[in-house]
Amino acid sequence: MSLLVSDYVDDKEVINLTQSLVRIPSVYRPNDPEGNELRAAQFVYEYLKNLGLEVYIEEVVKGRPNVIGILDSGRPGKTILFEGHTDVVTEGDHSAWSYDPFGAVIEGGRMYGRGTNDTKGNLSAAIAAVHAIKKSKLKWNGKIILCIPCDEEGLMIGIKHFIKRGWAQGVDGAIICEPEENQICITQKGAMRAVLRTFGKMAHGAMPLTGINPNTRMAQIICELMALEDFEKKRVGEHHYLGWPSITPTIILGPEKGDPQINVIPDNCMTTLDIRTVPGQNHDQLRVNMENILTQLGSKDPDFKATLEVIESRPWTETSLDDPIVKASIESYRTVIGKEPIYNGVPGATDGTFLHLAGIPIVTTGAGDRHIPHQINEYIDLDELVEASRIYAQTALFFLND
Repeated sequence: MSLLVSDYVDDKEVINLTQSLVRIPSVYRPNDPEGNELRAAQFVYEYLKNLGLEVYIEEVVKGRPNVIGILDSGRPGKTILFEGHTDVVTEGDHSAWSYDPFGAVIEGGRMYGRGTNDTKGNLSAAIAAVHAIKKSKLKWNGKIILCIPCDEEGLMIGIKHFIKRGWAQGVDGAIICEPEENQICITQKGAMRAVLRTFGKMAHGAMPLTGINPNTRMAQIICELMALEDFEKKRVGEHHYLGWPSITPTIILGPEKGDPQINVIPDNCMTTLDIRTVPGQNHDQLRVNMENILTQLGSKDPDFKATLEVIESRPWTETSLDDPIVKASIESYRTVIGKEPIYNGVPGATDGTFLHLAGIPIVTTGAGDRHIPHQINEYIDLDELVEASRIYAQTALFFLND
């Protein structure tokens, strides 16, 4: 019986590489010169060089590089890309953890630590998968790119830089390596991030009529946004994989700068919005709808003054079940796991959003409980992680040899 490429995945390599990466803190901390992805990226760069890949490291901004690894078959064919980011979110209160958040402790078949789940485990699985392909000596066509960017947890400057530099040109399909319980996610929610500001006149709280209250104006806007959210829910319905769209106020400050005081009406108020969209919604139209709310409220109140600033727009994505990258993922799952895959959607945006915008069909899949990212005592089940690496390796060869 001939071996499959997935049989060449080394369990210990997947686990040891994950441990090594988790033990390199890569939280972005703007005021800390070592609070970035630099050390993790340098480690990955050297690791890929030692595997014999063609490797590049490119600084996006100071201390925040992307790493690109390439394995070329030497034969013409398609190109598949695996994406996994090096940054992780803050560990929060270190003392609240039962395990060292950067210790990568293994207990009961699980590894604990920040990034085990999101997504250093899956990055390690992808690297080990590419190594398995290289050492298998099996015949395959085309090229494999490992895209390992910084700042996925922020404004995604890493993937934007990767695309701007031309690395995404000629890529035929991409696997986004994120914790999805090895489910095949063919769609993901879009995200809009916006800042609302209302302006008034500072006054004594005992004499409100001598001022103009920006807080009450902001409250009116938020109530109208709740109505807009309800309208959108009724219009597009509940998506089979993604659930409901949402418009969520997340930060409210009055005033935006300076100290608030209980007996002082501030002269301004700021609210941030985290808007999540599903197929059937249009970001430009949503912006127009929100601007119309401000116009309508202003028409009724001569003292109403407000602005809306959309600071980030990441549209929803959807990949057909008939796309070759999806079909390869399905065939790989069946081959490695021996069961039918579960299909799903990603509740948040990923770097895959921008690869999708660059015209690349994407599938998001990987090991890890999808509800665990960013939590205290984050963990990954090691058996599931090794399965992810086998699925990645087999997906690549099914896709490239199709």
